[in-house]
Amino acid sequence: MPLHFARQLTGPARTLQGNRRLGLTLAFVAGAMNAGGFLAVQQYTSHVTGTVSSVADQFVLGRFDLVLDGIVGVLAFLFGAMVCALLVNYARRRRLHSEYALPLLLEAALILAFGLLGSQLAHWEGLLVPATVVLLCFIMGLQNAVITKLSNAVIRTTHMTGIVTDLGIELGKLVYWNRAETEQAPVLADRARMAVLASLLASFLGGGLAGAYGFKAFGYRSTLPLALLLAALAAVPAMDDLRQRWRDPGAT
Repeated sequence: MPLHFARQLTGPARTLQGNRRLGLTLAFVAGAMNAGGFLAVQQYTSHVTGTVSSVADQFVLGRFDLVLDGIVGVLAFLFGAMVCALLVNYARRRRLHSEYALPLLLEAALILAFGLLGSQLAHWEGLLVPATVVLLCFIMGLQNAVITKLSNAVIRTTHMTGIVTDLGIELGKLVYWNRAETEQAPVLADRARMAVLASLLASFLGGGLAGAYGFKAFGYRSTLPLALLLAALAAVPAMDDLRQRWRDPGAT
């Protein structure tokens, strides 16, 4: 992978093109982890909406064990986002190149742990919730916070509700009939934005297909390429920090 390309994707200097390319990559990873993770833990972990609704349903039905499951999952997602914010702000205060690479390296390590130890973690339950569920929710919260921070909340990758909503809005503008005799400004669709939204949706779907087929064929090991991909993307800014620290040992 060319070094300048990796820096564009995960370095601190952000560009619109870099954000979109990283967004597509992370959408693929999220789709794969969400679909493959479902086969592993029998629940989707990339979004909180369904989990919160499930908590309400199970509470009314008196299934308080499932209520606790949902609450732990939401808290794990929340904690993942918190850890991302801590890492980003720590690196930003110290002007590190790995401002966004650090959370991605952590995500890669956790996906690696899921791939290597998932079958063992599935049998270990803390607070009635398998550790695999907690781990996946944490990973998804971490990743969603990374792309949210670096794109200023323009791009999301772990859930497609907002993506499909925005795409529908642009499609509505696209088919709107602008009458020639009106003096008002015409309603025009942002075709570039439509392309990005459609690409994110397709990438998430493609990742989901790859994740589901991979887990069906190879089990937990199918997530290892995802960990290697994220590690490769984040390695260059991290190495830049190491080289800078080597040249200037007194830098903080």
